[in-house]
Amino acid sequence: MKIVFLLPREGTYPSGGFKVIYEYANRLSRRGHDVHLIHVASLRPKGARITLYDYLSPYRYLRAAILRNWRASAWFSFEPNVKQHWFPMLAKTLLPRADAYVATWWTTAQWLGEIKSLPGRRLYLIQHLETWSFREEAVMATWKYPLEKIVIAQWLKEIADRLGEACRYIPNGLDFTKFGCDVSPAARQCAKVGMLYNTELEWKGSQDGLTAVQQLKLQYPELEAEFFGIHERPVALPSWITYHCRPTQQELRNIYNRVSMFLAPSHSEGWGLPPCEAMMCGAAVLATDIGGHREFCINGVNSLLVAAKDPGEMAKGASRLIADKELRVRLANSGCQSIQRFTWDVATDAFEQVLLGVPTQAEHRQLRYQTES
Repeated sequence: MKIVFLLPREGTYPSGGFKVIYEYANRLSRRGHDVHLIHVASLRPKGARITLYDYLSPYRYLRAAILRNWRASAWFSFEPNVKQHWFPMLAKTLLPRADAYVATWWTTAQWLGEIKSLPGRRLYLIQHLETWSFREEAVMATWKYPLEKIVIAQWLKEIADRLGEACRYIPNGLDFTKFGCDVSPAARQCAKVGMLYNTELEWKGSQDGLTAVQQLKLQYPELEAEFFGIHERPVALPSWITYHCRPTQQELRNIYNRVSMFLAPSHSEGWGLPPCEAMMCGAAVLATDIGGHREFCINGVNSLLVAAKDPGEMAKGASRLIADKELRVRLANSGCQSIQRFTWDVATDAFEQVLLGVPTQAEHRQLRYQTES
């Protein structure tokens, strides 16, 4: 079948949400589907005021089209049969005719839900509660559009249930050929932490994580830290913290395998991919107690969970892992084992069934009941 994914911007910078979409595109392409990725230069929300960014979008579109730098090829490897497109805007006349269209962000869902007479099925892949990006009422209105909804986490399914909206729950898959444990947790330096650092999105909690690490440094002068992110080294980082700008996948694997613990200080996450990757590589995960972490973190079993927006509690948790090597190693080994259940084969099977309109077991039972009645 022909499948079109609608993305709200260029794919230049690494993004967990885009990575999930690209993985689905690759894996569906390998299964013989005709997959198209539509990246859009301008997608202004309905009712939003026009900004300078909107006025400049034609120039941004042309510049990126000429330089061909809108693609994600610098940080992601695509199957050769995946078709990538760069559109100035979303318009029905520009889209290829397809069997299924998949919105991947609330503005793409807004467009897909309101466009008329578009062929094929319409789906909405919900990876986060994106109310931080625009007015809450506008974002939440997209959850009520007549689109087939797929959520990646239980906390998002609970929101759909409260709204009375049917959805399919498909947890993310993880690539165990790219991330794995190369260094035994027991062999690692105890006082060495890793963290994703992102100051553009406040809800990532990077400042909380930095504050916790700085508090920890006062207690453990021998502490070492390795941070990474998509931007150049922030000026706010102390010189003793090693920073990696846009590390390659192999470099990222090496970082996860060098640190003894990984801090995930986000205030909110759809699904926290970096702590998953850290778990796969044998680092003990210390994360905030939020829905996007509870998908794979069980406090005291395969990780430690602390309250969000509380750097002091995160510092205490990290101190506990440094002081108690047996606890750290146990959590790291348990995390590395428990995370194995999230495979891309399982996720792609479920996603493909939704695209093909195959009912779930529960829907089969309901259909049988209706037929028998």
